[in-house]
Amino acid sequence: MILDMIILPENHIAAGRFVLRPVQKSDAGLFAMYAGDKRVAEGTQSIPHPLPPGAAEAFVTRAMSDKTDESIWVMDGAASGLAEVLGVISLKRMDRGQSEIGYWVAPAFWNTGLASEAVRALVAANPQNNGTIFAEVFQDNPGSARVLTNCGFEYLGDAESFSVARGALVPTWTYIKKLD
Repeated sequence: MILDMIILPENHIAAGRFVLRPVQKSDAGLFAMYAGDKRVAEGTQSIPHPLPPGAAEAFVTRAMSDKTDESIWVMDGAASGLAEVLGVISLKRMDRGQSEIGYWVAPAFWNTGLASEAVRALVAANPQNNGTIFAEVFQDNPGSARVLTNCGFEYLGDAESFSVARGALVPTWTYIKKLD
């Protein structure tokens, strides 16, 4: 079932096999399960491992708040027979009409094209009216780099970012997509 033809509620974005929708309180349990996976945590800058008690609930509270510089969506496949939470994608506002995109997909759905569908849909919807979107991925995660290049992002350079789960600086690749 392709969801692009369905009329969606406000703040929802069709993404092919699933919908990008706002975070809701009921997502906390699946967030805890997926983000608690060491492989997921080590692929991000901000998820700690092991995941402390209450961390998923705190994430949900922050994601649902109007007082944040980050817009967060759940990759929800329930309408097409997939899991209700497949992963998460976000846009963190920067200045001058720019944002940084970030995403993770639950390991059970890796290598299925879900991340590429989510990135394409979010970039096409451009809900923050960005002129430029940046992305940064760890160099030991070439799958995430392929997602970005498949979605039209261009390599910008190398850097380093701190990973909470790894407790260390990790080499990164930085990407850019100009929308204007």
